[in-house]
Amino acid sequence: MSPETSLAYDIEIRQVNSWNVSEIADLYRAGGWWQEAWDAEGITPLIKGSCAFVVAIDRKTSRAIGMGRLISDGVSDGYIQDVVVYPQYRKSGIGGRIVSELVVCGKSRGLGWIGLIAQPGSEQFYRELGFQPMQGHTPMLYKGGE
Repeated sequence: MSPETSLAYDIEIRQVNSWNVSEIADLYRAGGWWQEAWDAEGITPLIKGSCAFVVAIDRKTSRAIGMGRLISDGVSDGYIQDVVVYPQYRKSGIGGRIVSELVVCGKSRGLGWIGLIAQPGSEQFYRELGFQPMQGHTPMLYKGGE
């Protein structure tokens, strides 16, 4: 993939097999998904276990300023999750580039179904990238006992 430049920033979108775990933990914090009791060393197998893990890198600082990942069975279905961009970099196309790269990665592996669960208020962002609500389906999360 050839690097592109976002509107106001010099940003590279790159699929990676590893990254600085503290930078990724900071992105999870920015998304509101990090629990401080977690060990950041768990990020290494999380990245390696993903079908695709993409970071947006600010070329001026060489730091990850956004990320997203695709998890998959590797055959038919993929699920995009953990898409986040630092607030100061939002609204410049970076998030869309991350999601688009994840879709390209999934399609190149032959995945026919790529889905995600959009946070309330982000539906239009994903619609503009080709995603549509799944009418008649309800996202669910296991909350049962042990």
